[in-house]
Amino acid sequence: MRSWLISDRPAYPEVVTDPAQRRVLKFELLIVFGITLGLSGARSLLSLLDSLLRPEPLNEQQVALNVPQAAAGLIDLLKQLLSALQLVGWGALGVYLLYRGGMKLAEVGFDRTRPRRDLAWGVGLTALIGIPGLVLYFVGWQLGFNLAVQPSTLTESWWRPITLTLSAFGNAFAEEVLVVGYLLTRLRQLGWRENSSLFAAAVLRGSYHLYQGLGGFVGNLVMGLVFGRLWQKTNRLWPLVVAHTLLDVFAFVGYALLRGKVSFLP
Repeated sequence: MRSWLISDRPAYPEVVTDPAQRRVLKFELLIVFGITLGLSGARSLLSLLDSLLRPEPLNEQQVALNVPQAAAGLIDLLKQLLSALQLVGWGALGVYLLYRGGMKLAEVGFDRTRPRRDLAWGVGLTALIGIPGLVLYFVGWQLGFNLAVQPSTLTESWWRPITLTLSAFGNAFAEEVLVVGYLLTRLRQLGWRENSSLFAAAVLRGSYHLYQGLGGFVGNLVMGLVFGRLWQKTNRLWPLVVAHTLLDVFAFVGYALLRGKVSFLP
């Protein structure tokens, strides 16, 4: 247990000591997160402040994640696909920058040497995070710390489960690549301690879920600590992407199927 609480910094990647290169890395981090998840975190904070200033309690307010984006079905489908593609593009940007910086994809956990083990780890993480996370959400909602989150308000159509699944993968790929593989690698290069970088990444993950309420922040903060530490110890990124995808598929598709049929769902 102690080895998981206190993690030693690996020998690779080496700490960048050249002042000019360090400035480049810092500007790169500001730019990447300034146009992706860092910007989402700032918007989520403003959304939470707006919700807190409303006269209704948080648990009487609603927020929807996957919503219709057009009146015409075909245009809505195409816009949903573009939203998922944008998320994949965010993750691809992190992968590209690491690769351009001289790192191999296998060095951040993206290789195909252990697909069955990665899949098994991903399924196990889904249960480890998903069940307590669901309980935490409903408890927080009942206590007034969370908004009523509607994972999907898309109307029933043949393409709804497809776009929701692609959205789940897009979320997972963008978040795990940027917040774990990319950010933690760059912070290692800047000489951050493992626990400090882990906490910073977890806070970032929680920040762009603030629109859900304080419970959403805490739940995703814990998820970030677990996922980040697992990557620091195993250097495997695929299990995190698998687990995150499955969590969102269950939330998005499951909610869409059960909405209106289960009384306790918002």
